[in-house]
Amino acid sequence: MSKVGKKIITIPAGITVSVEPTRVVVKDAKRELVIEKLRGINVVVENDIVTLSADSTAKQIRSNWGTLRALIQNAIDGLVKGYEKTLLIEGVGFKIAKEGNDLNLSLGFSHPIKYKAPQHIEFEVEKNTILKIKGFDKALVGQVAAEIRSLKKPEPYKGKGFRYSDEVIKRKAGKKAAAK
Repeated sequence: MSKVGKKIITIPAGITVSVEPTRVVVKDAKRELVIEKLRGINVVVENDIVTLSADSTAKQIRSNWGTLRALIQNAIDGLVKGYEKTLLIEGVGFKIAKEGNDLNLSLGFSHPIKYKAPQHIEFEVEKNTILKIKGFDKALVGQVAAEIRSLKKPEPYKGKGFRYSDEVIKRKAGKKAAAK
């Protein structure tokens, strides 16, 4: 039995969940998220409650059961309150500027990098060094944050580059400190 999959999901007011043969659609008044159904899982919606059940006790089916339940819960939470990731940039001359919906990043290269915002993603820039990525799709927010971070990963000697707000960068000693 899946501990996560057994839990019921309550649907808040303003959110509708509909089950189709191959997918589950979660939507509010103006946005919608589509989740592909996983093999061997039954989804039932009645009285503002979503319940999931598995067809068999095979290991992969039990894993899919918990995964599908988590995806549906994340979709509902995203439509109700949204998701946000915060990136910080450290380094002399490194800065972030917002141009319309897109970003213009100065990361120490010979040219600025332009990052086009995907649909349903909003950027918020504070003090030219703090970037907040907001959206209602948890996976998309995380993917965009990872793509931006990969443009200039933090290096271990001075800590220059993008890092998540809750990430700790382990610093290494330089050559002079290691030689002593």
